[in-house]
Amino acid sequence: MAQDVVIRMDEALSLQFGKVCDEIGLPISVAFLIFAKRVVRDRKIPFELSADPDPFYSESNMAHIRRGIAAFKAGKFAKHDLIEVEDDGEALV
Repeated sequence: MAQDVVIRMDEALSLQFGKVCDEIGLPISVAFLIFAKRVVRDRKIPFELSADPDPFYSESNMAHIRRGIAAFKAGKFAKHDLIEVEDDGEALV
């Protein structure tokens, strides 16, 4: 038994997607059917999904912060005077 599925998307995206499917020679419904079968077979989305993370929370920055905290807790730090910088990057004297 077949079941209808409604997919809502932006009109411009729909037109672009339809054009690509036409160029491939594939009806839009078949493209979505292929996607669904692949998800079921592999039990995952067949491409990587990611978000553009806030650079502060990047893995490399968080690792740097963890190393700094560990060094601080181990007493490996140096005191220094505060260096104030103007918006143009010039140091205030």
